[in-house]
Amino acid sequence: MILFEAIYVAPPALTAQAPILVIAGPLIGACAAVLSPGARTAWMISVLTAAFTLWMSVAVAGEVARAGVIDYALGGFAQPMGIALRIDALGATMALLIASVGLLGALYSGHALVSEVKPEKHTLFQSGYLLCLAGFIGLVLTGDAFNAFVFLEVSSIGTYALVGVGEARDKRALPAAFNYLIFGTVGATFYVLGIGFLYAATGTLNMADMAMRLATLGDNTAAQAGLAFVVAGLGIKAAMFPLHGWLPGAYAGAPSLVSVFLAATATKAAIYLIIRFVLDVFPEGEFGAIFLRWILAPLAATAVIVCSVQAIFAKEVRRILAFSSVAQVGFIMLGVSLATAAGVSAGVYYLIAHALLKGALFMAVGAFAVSVRARTVDDFAGIACEAPWSAAAFGVGAASLAGVPMTMGFLAKWTLISAALEAGAVWIAVTLAIGSLLTLIYVWRMLEAIFFRMPAAGAERAREAPVGVLVPLFILAGLSLLFGVTSTLPASMADASAAALTGAAP
Repeated sequence: MILFEAIYVAPPALTAQAPILVIAGPLIGACAAVLSPGARTAWMISVLTAAFTLWMSVAVAGEVARAGVIDYALGGFAQPMGIALRIDALGATMALLIASVGLLGALYSGHALVSEVKPEKHTLFQSGYLLCLAGFIGLVLTGDAFNAFVFLEVSSIGTYALVGVGEARDKRALPAAFNYLIFGTVGATFYVLGIGFLYAATGTLNMADMAMRLATLGDNTAAQAGLAFVVAGLGIKAAMFPLHGWLPGAYAGAPSLVSVFLAATATKAAIYLIIRFVLDVFPEGEFGAIFLRWILAPLAATAVIVCSVQAIFAKEVRRILAFSSVAQVGFIMLGVSLATAAGVSAGVYYLIAHALLKGALFMAVGAFAVSVRARTVDDFAGIACEAPWSAAAFGVGAASLAGVPMTMGFLAKWTLISAALEAGAVWIAVTLAIGSLLTLIYVWRMLEAIFFRMPAAGAERAREAPVGVLVPLFILAGLSLLFGVTSTLPASMADASAAALTGAAP
């Protein structure tokens, strides 16, 4: 975060209120969008609101870089009794990531929604989109465990509806949204049960205060049960194996913009909260070490192998990318399970890399969907001849996912394997290597069809996506290339995030 120390993007009076404005902005924008007279006005509101959110996120990041931690007491009531926002390097990093993807998604929606969402639903779609943005931002900035649940549900309400809106393109969207609703409700129930156990053990909902009290309790069964329920509930939201049943259907049936936003932000926000509880709130000790070594790490390793194999045999491109996302969550959690500064930094770095590359991949699929209704790998045969710019961006994202040198994905995998070897966890390094090889197989299946096959006789003809779709797509793909050459910015943010969690020097 040191790169943000000299960044002052707003007047001091506005910067002082940035922690709450970054949440309030999209909430107000959601209300304005639903009241707008038409789709174009709603889109403009969405873009302006997302730009304001990113502006305030940069202001927050600058303050965190200078102060280390920001404590913002809502209503002037001091914590732990009052509700507070508490933002460290990890929270600021996540807010920047979510806000950046939010703005690119808002720009992308101007043309992408035309072919996938009924015109009469565009205003409601933009409102739900901003509601999700507010929920995810609030989730990573709050310092209160119960308000994290509130923001989790705010974002979930929006995402359930946004997935269902995809029924105009794919009738499977409605059952996928219902399935997501059921899984999400179970996850939220587990989470709030876990918070209840932790509150019973500590008497507080403030996460910083909870961490201090847990450190004095020793071996407390209620607290341990609380952590198990919290991780199980958030594991559903994060699509951790084997709690990922909702994700393939949701990604396959939702509009492209929703798949972009879910892949780049929704699962990442839930992973953030898991990391926060496991490494920050819950004290170091034998139970925490056992949980990381014997529960979290084996499940993550299983996800890397099993879900990569499922991706290899999946026929639809969206489902391939969905199973890939579950496997990549395994990559992230393997880094976190090391519980070292290098491991956590590598996990956060991989989280950033995956958000950018998977956002680019789903955005490229959406660019294809502007003109064709392709689903399977075979349907995408030869599409590079007809939509070369969209295909090029897809190729960059796929190369980064496979870990091709000179891409951010390569550096992310390298840092993970290096951290595992440094910690003496050879089996994790081997698992990561096997997972990377399996990733290469299903990535090649898609690239071979897109770039090296001819379209089938009588197949629907594609055309290049509009500029309004290509611009945000190329920004995401370009970032995967840029950070593959010079990784100073994401690496410094990941290091600072790890330092905030582990206490090690960044």
